[in-house]
Amino acid sequence: MSLTPPVAVPVFLGSALVSLGMSWVLVSRLERLAERAGLSEGLLGVIAALAADAPEITSAVTALAHHQQRVGAGVVIGSNVFNLAALLGLGAVVAGSIALHRHVVVLGGVVSVWIAGVCVVMVLGFLSPVAGIIVTGLVFVPYLIALGMDGRPLPRLPRRLAGWLATAVIEEEAELAEAIHPPRGRPRDAFVAVAALVLVVTASAAMAVAAVALGRHYAVPGIVTGGVVLAGVTSLPNAVAAVYLAAKGKGAAVLSTALNSNALNVIAGLMLPAAITGLGRPSSQAALVAGWYAGLTLFALAVAYRYRGLRRAAGFLIIGAYLVFLGSLLTIAYAILPTAAGAIVPAAAVAAICLLWLAPKPAALAPRPAPAASPGSDAPASSGDPPVPDPGAS
Repeated sequence: MSLTPPVAVPVFLGSALVSLGMSWVLVSRLERLAERAGLSEGLLGVIAALAADAPEITSAVTALAHHQQRVGAGVVIGSNVFNLAALLGLGAVVAGSIALHRHVVVLGGVVSVWIAGVCVVMVLGFLSPVAGIIVTGLVFVPYLIALGMDGRPLPRLPRRLAGWLATAVIEEEAELAEAIHPPRGRPRDAFVAVAALVLVVTASAAMAVAAVALGRHYAVPGIVTGGVVLAGVTSLPNAVAAVYLAAKGKGAAVLSTALNSNALNVIAGLMLPAAITGLGRPSSQAALVAGWYAGLTLFALAVAYRYRGLRRAAGFLIIGAYLVFLGSLLTIAYAILPTAAGAIVPAAAVAAICLLWLAPKPAALAPRPAPAASPGSDAPASSGDPPVPDPGAS
């Protein structure tokens, strides 16, 4: 039975407050329990990201279970695009710059680009959800194993590759140790975590049902309900945490939060439930969201690698790209323009700007050197080179 607007509005707002508030409790308690279990800082960050993703994942699973495939896919993939804008883009704008080791960018970037690519292929219908899980696991499982080794070289790998992975993990965990330092958990933390999880799941499910009911009543397309409304609301905890870490100069922690959150969203919020319920027929709207997710991920990582971090100008560009994505999505969802014009033209324009941004600049036009990173930031001290500012940085 569908909820009427007078009921759905307070249910949506109340459920959103409970879900987001309890997700903070869940994150803190799971961090304490993970610390007690002696997990590495890298795995601790993954667990924290998974707990913070509980609202997105639950909302997506609820939508897919009710055969609202566009809403479910929209929540997961739309929240990933939002994460890139709010965590990396807004984080860079607020902090002025996010300094990053190239090892850290490559470590998380390879996994993120792989998962984003699998997501696009799956949404287009060329890969089943079950096959998507298998292909994703080929990269994600070794990544978790590397994090769990706590900087120790992985056995049976070439010495050079094992050494590179160990260095990347050590550099990432050095900053995660400062950003995430929970006390050792106690038995009561387990009970609080279970109670918080129950509340998050229940509230997120109610929020998704209310959002779908309101969308139907006001004739809002499912992809907009999931990819814009639910995606933005459920991603707020991660966004606030990332902006705080960026302002404190914790670059690796910001990148880890964004990339791990997006990877877990796709795996737990889309692939696993879709393996049971299915994704339905491929749609141009879902393909549009997935394409923007993959493209913006690739651009953000390319900038972070080339310039050893993200400056404020790059952050504005990422946020601007997200706004163009929203306009393109609304244009297609409401059939304001034909699909090709509404999707290809804005994406091509943003892609051209991003390629120009990454293109080599003449020495005479090179921007002035970036200021030295703060002592607590993830400065690329191991390379001995200062961060290279990206174009247009102030």
